[in-house]
Amino acid sequence: MTGRIDRRFAALREEGRAALMTFVMAGDPDYETSLAILKALPKAGADVIELGMPFTDPMADGPAIQAAGLRALKTGQNMKRTLTLVREFRRGDAATPIVLMGYYNPIYVYGGKRFLADAKSAGVDGLIVVDLPPEEDAELCLPALKAGLNFIRLATPTTDDKRLPTVLKNTSGFVYYVSITGITGSAAPDTRKVTAAVKRIKRHTKLPVCVGFGVRTAEQARAIAADADGVVVGSALVEAVRKSLGPDGKATPAMVASVADLVRTLANGVRAAKSGHSGAREARARNP
Repeated sequence: MTGRIDRRFAALREEGRAALMTFVMAGDPDYETSLAILKALPKAGADVIELGMPFTDPMADGPAIQAAGLRALKTGQNMKRTLTLVREFRRGDAATPIVLMGYYNPIYVYGGKRFLADAKSAGVDGLIVVDLPPEEDAELCLPALKAGLNFIRLATPTTDDKRLPTVLKNTSGFVYYVSITGITGSAAPDTRKVTAAVKRIKRHTKLPVCVGFGVRTAEQARAIAADADGVVVGSALVEAVRKSLGPDGKATPAMVASVADLVRTLANGVRAAKSGHSGAREARARNP
């Protein structure tokens, strides 16, 4: 299966750089603003978009993403509206990969078979469902692959070499490495440990390895992009949305530009690592 995700990573390999992957919550802080933010992301430098599916009990998420989900739910965001959001985005962008990220409950409530068909027709490329382990692949992973959607797995600092093949077995698109133990946005990643983990995972798979959780600054993005195939930023963008809310808790005219400016800064950080990639390749060529 070759889709938008595979094509995007192939193009980035040609460029010799990592992907900037941005996470935003569908419907945060309202549907129209969420759509405007979504449309602004690729123009600001996002290579892949992860779109959160709001849920009332997001156990792996920190306060920032939890609050974003609750803001979205409060304005009536649901799975149907999330898929409509993707469909509207696709009218102006046929190339940027979109991955829906979240928990199984909203998918189960919507109906698994119906969800996969509607997600595919809307223009979704992949799924990250954080609470479905590989042992439950028959529930959603295998049907998703059959429907033509990538199913992306999470690997963590506690995923050892014995467990890794099980995690990778039906993974497609890319591998998402969670750089810290704990919830999203709770700590900054240790670059040295992340580098070692990425290299270890790459010994088990040819898929791109992307790193998320805790990445907030252009400097962190640049450091991780030197070895990973992608850098995921979520909590920092969701916080940019929160900080741009008015006193009434609603979107302000500056919100979309504020998020786009941060993405632009992060994209510059990721792209600055390109020269590091090239230098490393040249050094290896001189000293095989």
